[in-house]
Amino acid sequence: MSQPTLLDTPLYALLHKDDIDGFNRERPKNQPVDMRGGDFRGLDLRELNADGIDFTDAYFRSADLRGLDLRNSSMEGASLAHAQISGAYFPPELTADEILMSVNFGTRLRYRTK
Repeated sequence: MSQPTLLDTPLYALLHKDDIDGFNRERPKNQPVDMRGGDFRGLDLRELNADGIDFTDAYFRSADLRGLDLRNSSMEGASLAHAQISGAYFPPELTADEILMSVNFGTRLRYRTK
């Protein structure tokens, strides 16, 4: 299993400075954003434009994700341990049970297969 890391990108730095508005302004338009394996512990991400962000294997322990629309984000392998997720939309490949297990026990999110 991969360990969460502090990514060395200007966009990631904006998130860690709690500059969500700056991130939303600076992110490339209509292009994916690579945040794979990132450490987002304890961050308040409520106003984040998460459309198209690749959060594969990311770590969200105690992060505030309330109201986020993550439907077009990749979340496979991410951990949501103790994250606040009220009102958040998740990718349709994730079941409610899978999300609940991750929030309660920190398990990595697994996409359901058809």
